[in-house]
Amino acid sequence: MAEAHQAVAFQFTVTPDGIDLRMSHEALRQIYLSGLYSWKKKFIRFKNGIITGVYPASPSSWLIVVVGVMSTMYAKIDPSLGLIAKINRTLDTTGYMSNQTQNIVSGILFGTGLWVTLIFSMRYSLKMLLSYHGWMFAEHGKLSTGTKIWMALVKLFSGCKPMLYSFQTSLPRLPVPAVKNTVNRYLESVRPLMNNEEFKRMEGLGKDFAVNLGPKLQWYLKLKSWWATNYVSDWWEEYIYLRGRGPIMVNSNYFAMDFLYFTPTVVQAARAGNAIHAILLYRRKLDRQQIQPILLMGSTVPLCSAQWERMFNTSRIPGNETGKKN
Repeated sequence: MAEAHQAVAFQFTVTPDGIDLRMSHEALRQIYLSGLYSWKKKFIRFKNGIITGVYPASPSSWLIVVVGVMSTMYAKIDPSLGLIAKINRTLDTTGYMSNQTQNIVSGILFGTGLWVTLIFSMRYSLKMLLSYHGWMFAEHGKLSTGTKIWMALVKLFSGCKPMLYSFQTSLPRLPVPAVKNTVNRYLESVRPLMNNEEFKRMEGLGKDFAVNLGPKLQWYLKLKSWWATNYVSDWWEEYIYLRGRGPIMVNSNYFAMDFLYFTPTVVQAARAGNAIHAILLYRRKLDRQQIQPILLMGSTVPLCSAQWERMFNTSRIPGNETGKKN
């Protein structure tokens, strides 16, 4: 009760002499610090959202492009091939701007449009480059000239200092395998588990699936692959995790542990406190996107970072047939 009494920011009582108002400066200070911390987190998320949204460019590159466009305009050079003049004439119909203001606004609008076009061009180029999978089959330590050129181009279009989610908009879509290849791989995987008669029957079922039902399902998968960046993730999450009736902690790949080969103390409470402190520090880095994305091939090929999005503040609420995310 004493702690609750101290937490009250202000209290008043009615006395015969009037209203007696008492302020708790410490409580007001804590309220102020809490609000300040909340707005600081919102600002950091807003800033990171802008930096990630314009990647592989940077916010400062917008200023460079706009200044370059304005410099060419003052040098009597038209880099827009007449587009700036069209923007200027459109602004002239408003009647609220002087000629000099119209020129400045036209240059800024064209520079911004050029900057956005460059961003999407770099993203699409990087997405096309990352669709190449030949590097996976290269012999270790012996890269072909084509693979080396490809790596140089990927680094060129990848920008500088990527954040955790910087590459998410530049990753290629998950390709849909051909029905014939899927059936062949399935038959190859079940061959050791069946005798000749069972396998012959399964081959017949596989051929029937590849001719009749397979093409229809393949069309649905291709349609979904163009709508979603990964046509498997939501189904995997629904049917493997949420509809799984076994315990998640022992049937999934989530785990946490403190030091493995080093025991700083035998006090279990201290070890638990240290683990919680380290986890919260990691969460702070995660919220600020200070964790570097996973890169392969000498920090060249980025991997998807979607697995970090629900690492914290997410739980599975069990249901009769399927669970729910919260």
